[in-house]
Parts: sequence; structure tokens; C-alpha cells
Amino acid sequence: MSIPPTDTQGAPAAAPSPTDHRPDRWSGGLLDLDAYLARIGYEGPREPTLAVLRDLQRAHTTGIPFENVHAVLGRELPLDLPSVEARLVHGRRGGYCFEHVGLFAAAVERLGFHVTGMTGRISLGAPKVLPATHGLLAVTARDDERVWLCDVGFGAGPLGPVELADGAGATYDGWRYRLERRPGTHGIDQWWLYQTAPGTEGPPGSWIDRHTFTLTAQYPVDYVVASHFVGTNAHSPFVRRLFAQRMTPAAHHSLDGLTHVTTRVDGTSTTEEIAPGALDGTLREVFGIALTEEELRGLAARRAAASGA
Repeated sequence: MSIPPTDTQGAPAAAPSPTDHRPDRWSGGLLDLDAYLARIGYEGPREPTLAVLRDLQRAHTTGIPFENVHAVLGRELPLDLPSVEARLVHGRRGGYCFEHVGLFAAAVERLGFHVTGMTGRISLGAPKVLPATHGLLAVTARDDERVWLCDVGFGAGPLGPVELADGAGATYDGWRYRLERRPGTHGIDQWWLYQTAPGTEGPPGSWIDRHTFTLTAQYPVDYVVASHFVGTNAHSPFVRRLFAQRMTPAAHHSLDGLTHVTTRVDGTSTTEEIAPGALDGTLREVFGIALTEEELRGLAARRAAASGA
């Protein structure tokens, strides 16, 4: 038999609603805001305006890389704000989507924006439905009534928010993004498709499906559940091999194992196989990720085990 929660007077407490936007849901009050803004190189106004939101997302997306070293090495990956802040801000490391989203949500909440968490399903040409393991945010500014998609944890941008509206698009530094709303059955299960394309105008087929998502509000605890699968399940690609990404206005860098792909804003790309001994230098110089000797040895051991060596 379950016992309903009670408040301090003993009366049953109201269940939290997905539309309940209580202050400090994302622990913004705990954030070392000065340290976070210094980490991403942001020195602008601290007001909950659309212009500030755009500048913050650009600074975060280009300032903190995407990486999954902890998951590959089998380390615990707590998502409470002090732990995420210790890794991504004070430790100057990167993280994967749930770490990025939690940190950015805390920052914009602290500045007075209205924030709602959501989850999505990565597509990228997958032939089947994948689990909802991507975190993203819907944010509203005080000076603008529109809702904006802030996808700071994808690793490949966008460099700024995209209006959460059917057919809405945005272009940042030549990188193009757009959203489409797809109807469900009987008026329910509506979902959204997020696409990107190179900066040069191309044929309709140049758009790439990145992920889908719904507008069901998510709490931080929902991200903890999804992150546990991503970071520990043997079937998750994030526990099998190293991934790192770095987004800049001119190019997107992606590292999958030892394969480094550079995609430029005009749509051209180059692929390079990194020698194991050059991994440390590549991570530092291209991705801004400085690993310890212990971590480098751990990654080497993981590669050897995966290859059967």
C-alpha cells in the first residue's frame, strides 16, 4: 500500500505538475554564476532577455565541449548541480547532453528565464525507434512571449535558440536549423522533428534529421533515469568508445574513437584517423579537453579490450 506524501501540517501534499514552474527547480540558486560565465567566456548583461539568451547559448555551445570519458571508463556520473559544476566549470571538462542541459538550465533559471526540460530521441538515420535519451530545453525570455528550443547538449549546435514553432528556422554563422511539428493519432502524441543543414543552400535532401522530441515536461530526476541508461547500459554506445565534439562558428569537430571528422559551414568535410599516441594532443588542441594520464591509459585499455587485443 502506498502512502501519499504529506506537507509539514500533515495534510496530503499536492503532486508536482509538469506545468508547475517552481523557482529553483534546476538549482539555479546553487550555481557559482560568476565561475560559469567565466568558463564560457560571457561578459555581457545578466538580464532575462532574448538577446542575452542568444549570447549565452552561443557562448555555452562554443565554450564547453561534448565528451563521454566518464561513461567509457565506467565512472559514476552524478547529475546534481554541484557535481556537474565541479566537472564542467571548475574542472574545465566537457560532458554529454544531460550535464550540459542541467548546467545551462541552472544558469538561465538563475538569471530569471522560464525553463522547461524535455527529452528527445536521436535519429541520424537510425532504422528503428531509439529510446528518449537526449535532453533539451524550452526557454522563455521576459521580453519575448515566444518559446525557444535551447539544444545546448547535442554537441553540434545550434549556436543559438530556435523558435519552438512549426516550420520555424534559424541561421547562425551560416549553419541552418529548422523545426517541424508532426501530428499524432487522434490529436495526441504530437512530436517535433529537428533538422540541420550546411550553410549553403542545397536541394531538399540536404537537410539532416537530428532528433525528435515531444513537449512533455521533464524534471531533473527524469534526466537522472535516462542518464543511468546512457552511462551504464552495455548496449549504450557511450560506454563502448570515446566520443567528443566541439562546435565553432567555422567548423564542427567530431571524434568517434580515433576517427576525427571536421565539417565546415559550407558542407565540406575531412576525415582523419588519429594515431593512439596523438589522441592526447588532439583532445587538448582541437577539443579543449585535457585528460589525465590515468584516463588516457584507461581509454587505451578500453580500446584494446573492444578490439580483442
